[in-house]
Amino acid sequence: MAVKRKAGGFELEEATIAGIHRAMRAGKVTARELVNGYLKRIRRYDQQGPALNSVVTLNGKAHARAGALDEALAATGKLQGPLHGIPVLLKDNIDTADIPTSYGSVAFGNHHPARDATVVDRLRAAGAIVLGKTTLPDFATSWWAYSSRSGETRNPYDTTRDPGGSSAGTGAAIAANFATVGLGTDCGGSVRVPASHCNLVGIRSTPGVVSRAGSSPLVFFQDTVGPMARTVRDAVTVFDVIAGYDPNDSLTVNHAIARPPKRYTEVLDRDGLKGARLGLVTNALGSDRDPHAEPVNGLVREAVVSMAAAGAAIMEVQIPDLALHLRDTSMYVNCSRHDLDAFLAAQREAPVRSLQKIFDTRQYHPMLDLLEACVVGPALPEYDPQYFRRLAARELFQRQIVNLMAAHRLDALIFPDVQVVPPTREQINSKVWTTLTYPTNTLIASQAWLPAITVPAGLADERLPVGLEMVGKPYDEPTLFRLAFAFEQLTGHRRAPVLVD
Repeated sequence: MAVKRKAGGFELEEATIAGIHRAMRAGKVTARELVNGYLKRIRRYDQQGPALNSVVTLNGKAHARAGALDEALAATGKLQGPLHGIPVLLKDNIDTADIPTSYGSVAFGNHHPARDATVVDRLRAAGAIVLGKTTLPDFATSWWAYSSRSGETRNPYDTTRDPGGSSAGTGAAIAANFATVGLGTDCGGSVRVPASHCNLVGIRSTPGVVSRAGSSPLVFFQDTVGPMARTVRDAVTVFDVIAGYDPNDSLTVNHAIARPPKRYTEVLDRDGLKGARLGLVTNALGSDRDPHAEPVNGLVREAVVSMAAAGAAIMEVQIPDLALHLRDTSMYVNCSRHDLDAFLAAQREAPVRSLQKIFDTRQYHPMLDLLEACVVGPALPEYDPQYFRRLAARELFQRQIVNLMAAHRLDALIFPDVQVVPPTREQINSKVWTTLTYPTNTLIASQAWLPAITVPAGLADERLPVGLEMVGKPYDEPTLFRLAFAFEQLTGHRRAPVLVD
């Protein structure tokens, strides 16, 4: 589908921020036409046709916002910020005062927060248009797209398969070209799993580099908010806007520690793989005898060959006792009940103030086994004797990974985000995997509190997306962005899904 003007043609599908801005300056498209074009795609493919069911609420003020931006550009000849007129979709656990925010829960279907999340304030200040909100499992408690508020979301590459969670709606929607870019949240991998399953770029920062104020948490020290986009440059452009210190989030003191570049986009380099040293984590690969993992392994090995040809040195490494570390550093059951209850209690408009109440009234999707596990956690994490042991284990896990990188002089570790191809709905419903047993490698960066980026690595069987994850040292987002951009430019694996009416 395309938005056309007499002044020339403009293709909406796969449009980038830079391409849109060039077209705006040339008079080939307006912000209002962008909004209309994306809304037409949403009507055509989200609730009709393949019925992806990725957008839960639309912003009734999007047209007015677009019109005001168009008038400002016409009057001044200047864009009103780095995201001028760019339509953005937000995961529906990121607070918006002018659009209901449900956290994926039927209990919060008409909930209007008092104020925008910090990242939303920053998007609007940069000129973005919030187009709407996207689906997620209740309170982001699953790798999969089951929600008591919105039902099931489908993968645009194969509607019999799941798009990945918990930022499921953002993943499916941005892949299907329902907006230019989107935001998700990532505690254990909730940006990177759907980005991997939907052929997107997804960023998880070092916790605290981006404010989480106004987004529902699972584990305070682990949670992040991050962009999801079709290109690395678009994702990093959004990251530039949302990163920074926020007095409303005490963890953002980490942004001051990070000493970031003036603009993260400045580090993007087509030749960024030349001279890089990368460690392929072989014990993060599934078995070649597993028919679900074998095609993933094949694409990862092809990626290694491509990076080596571009001048990178690749070595095979292992993280010792990886499964043990992941077990010992898992803090969902210890922390999520407390952290989510504290978030809800602070919202005067919240119709329900506790996870226990939601559980008791059965106002959640029955497939959410992680929510059921979290509700029996301690009222205060400190009441659980495992809490401090897990914090200490997290410190050891991070130190071991960074020592591994230092010993081999590695710029990043690489592996697939998920060891298997996107699962079918039948596999999930029959519990081939549960949330706690799904073979996702995204937990490595999450539970070691490290930054990571995922970038498309190709399509298994010509239709199933696979993501390549790059993990770096604390606060070293610039290196990851440089490497991911170079790999993307080298391989060009992003492909739009074929959507049929």
